[in-house]
Amino acid sequence: MDAIKLMTEGMLKADKPEVNVGDTVKVHVRIKEGEKERIQVFEGIVIAKKHGGVSETFTVRKTSYGVGVERVFPINSPFVEKVEIVRYGRVRRAKLFYLRDRVGKAAKVKERIK
Repeated sequence: MDAIKLMTEGMLKADKPEVNVGDTVKVHVRIKEGEKERIQVFEGIVIAKKHGGVSETFTVRKTSYGVGVERVFPINSPFVEKVEIVRYGRVRRAKLFYLRDRVGKAAKVKERIK
């Protein structure tokens, strides 16, 4: 049991981003295309956080050309270069799945003053 705990602690990132549900974030992801590598930025609202520890993930949603796009990012993944927080959101829910049904201004989240 101690070996498993040590192994999982070694896999955790030291500079783990403090992301909360409702925040608008820019996630810099390393994409491998053939032999080339590049960084792609995915900007959207964090609508969910799941699990904890090594397997912790967060779901980011954005609207691209009128189509809703969601991506799930593992926090401790080596492919996630960095996570920038654009604005802090003030929400009263742990999961913001209701944003999937909303369009335009109705899909906005209030800003939290920090």
